[in-house]
Amino acid sequence: MTDPQQADSDSEDEPPLHDRVESALRAVRDPDAGVNVFEAGLVESIDIDGTSVTVQAAVTEFGDENARGIMQAMLQAVRDVADVGSAHVEPVAPSSNGVGGVAGFDNIIAVASAKGGVGKSTVSTGLACALAADRSTGLFDADIHGPNVPSLLDLSGPIHSDDDGNPLPVNASGADATLDVMSVGLMESGAPLAWRGAMAHDALTELFETTAWRADDTLVIDLPPGTGDVVLTTLQEVSVDGVVVVTTPFQSSLDDTARSIELFRDNDVPVLGAVVNMGTFDCPSCGDTHDLFPGSSPEEKLDAPVLSHLPFSTEFQETPVPGDVPSALQQLGDAVVEAAETAWDIEVPDDVVDIRDDPPERRREKVADRFISLESGSTFTLVSDRDPTPVREFLAGLSDCSPAEIDGFSVDRQTPTDWVLTATKP
Repeated sequence: MTDPQQADSDSEDEPPLHDRVESALRAVRDPDAGVNVFEAGLVESIDIDGTSVTVQAAVTEFGDENARGIMQAMLQAVRDVADVGSAHVEPVAPSSNGVGGVAGFDNIIAVASAKGGVGKSTVSTGLACALAADRSTGLFDADIHGPNVPSLLDLSGPIHSDDDGNPLPVNASGADATLDVMSVGLMESGAPLAWRGAMAHDALTELFETTAWRADDTLVIDLPPGTGDVVLTTLQEVSVDGVVVVTTPFQSSLDDTARSIELFRDNDVPVLGAVVNMGTFDCPSCGDTHDLFPGSSPEEKLDAPVLSHLPFSTEFQETPVPGDVPSALQQLGDAVVEAAETAWDIEVPDDVVDIRDDPPERRREKVADRFISLESGSTFTLVSDRDPTPVREFLAGLSDCSPAEIDGFSVDRQTPTDWVLTATKP
């Protein structure tokens, strides 16, 4: 509950105390899951009585030491909020009747594009239908300003609710597979969706948290094009396991896609790879394959593996069926699954210098010891949890040469938190 006196303690320029407490708790992370305590489902309730705050934390399933650590971090976060007079964190059992929302899925794959019109929603629906062949799959249409998934799958509303009032996804069925689908487009039935930022954020958040999915293995999220509020909201509120970017081979599309890839990595989302769409056309009259974007080089332009090259073809314009898709889409599904399984793996030699999680002084010491011990012309390899580009000057100082004389120098960001540096000792 919230006491009326609470309003007196909140200044006119500050958000309500409840909002500030919630914001503080969102900075507390579950060390095992790597997400904040809200995303991990550990906050059961926040009760405010005047300046006294009580948080119920669902940590009873943790070991005693882990539970104490999480509760202490939550308690300190609440105490640091202005106007909090006293704070308490009480351990409780997780709610048995809560709705899983997107957090109920084992795997969450987002599909994104830097531009509209490149076939992102077509790839999203095709990928979801391919995955539905052998796993329990859901498709979430997060493109709230242009929700195309319902029309692509030939689905319509209305959206019904379960006994607790939570929205139920619509079911798309194939001969041997089904697909759960949720989209704002199923609610609005063709009405124009001119929503502003706050309204869009609230609608999306509610659907993320309350949709009563029947599927629970893999969720495919069709993001809106670009890098606007909805995309950033999704990355902040959903624990995405990986993103697939869709592009055409057109040069400006590749340029924008390359920048989008960096955005996802900056938000700690692994980029599983790219789908290059509509690059070729098989002529039905002459039988020849025509390159629609001659001279393009997606593999060279994008700092991500290309998972699939999809041609401009009428077979991708047909209504996709869960569990029964063209072979190119089934192969894409297999490639996405494989990429997701290894998204956080990095490729390094056995003699790599690993300085991840080391303090600064220890980092310099390990780099110097290995580099000095190498013979001239040998390859030095380093893996770091931050951009190691400045190490080039440190290596030059160890070799008494200029940074430009450090040959073979390269830095490859293999995951959002893992960089691999290679260099040749002069």
